[in-house]
Amino acid sequence: MPIIRGKHIADKMCIAIKARTQAFVQQYGKHPTLALIRVGNDPASIIYVRNKVQRAQEIGICSQVFELPADMSSSELGTRIKTLNANSDVHGILVQLPLPASLDTETIIDTISPQKDVDGLTTITQGNLFRGTSCLKPCTAQGIVTLLKTVHSDLSGKHAVILGRSLIVGRSVGLMLLHEDCTITLVHSRSHDIAALCKRADIVVAAVGKPHFVTRSFIKEGATVIDVGISRVLCASGTSKIVGDVDFNDVSSVAGFITPVPGGVGPMTVGCLMQNTIEAAENQMKAHHT
Repeated sequence: MPIIRGKHIADKMCIAIKARTQAFVQQYGKHPTLALIRVGNDPASIIYVRNKVQRAQEIGICSQVFELPADMSSSELGTRIKTLNANSDVHGILVQLPLPASLDTETIIDTISPQKDVDGLTTITQGNLFRGTSCLKPCTAQGIVTLLKTVHSDLSGKHAVILGRSLIVGRSVGLMLLHEDCTITLVHSRSHDIAALCKRADIVVAAVGKPHFVTRSFIKEGATVIDVGISRVLCASGTSKIVGDVDFNDVSSVAGFITPVPGGVGPMTVGCLMQNTIEAAENQMKAHHT
């Protein structure tokens, strides 16, 4: 049961991204710049933005963090994003989700220029992903496919079952694996006999947000298991810990490969955000100089 350690893979990715960043600075005399927008004070969002800023600093990518009040209107936030769209010194824009319920998330995300959509979530980006056209791919989905390619030289023909149909993970990773010629089954809350569906899979991607939902009864011998879930649970001792959607100890006895939580998909999401940022910067500068 080899463990797929996303942190190690992300670290290696970021060494290559750092080299690209240094080459970019040499060629254009400016740093790739990522604008991070956080609305309100959601504790998890604060941590996620901090982690992204730290990784950007390690690589040499400049980050601009905009901490905005939770009572900000959609039009005010949209105006702020449009200003960043027009700023040629900003190459990537990320709005940290979730946004407060008072804001129209879909409209806000679609305000971001597709050229700067480093989270890969605008309607135009998603349309390009659907068609298989070149685009900045959603970070978590891109991270998952990258992890899978470290243990499978060819994904063609493999049956992947994805638990969860969110835009950020489920649907996006389904499309990306379809482009890799996988057979895709997308499972959701209305699906019947979920364990049996998973049991037929060569690859199981769990993204449902339910701690330890996937047990060994879901997994066929030798299957690859990617755990996207992240939940904080209380232990009998009264302390808390972070766990995934997969019961790691139970499933690891049958899985061929498995990702841990933490240290699996999470670092890859941040690594792919950095990759999208340098790619967006390169694309914009090339377009400007042609």
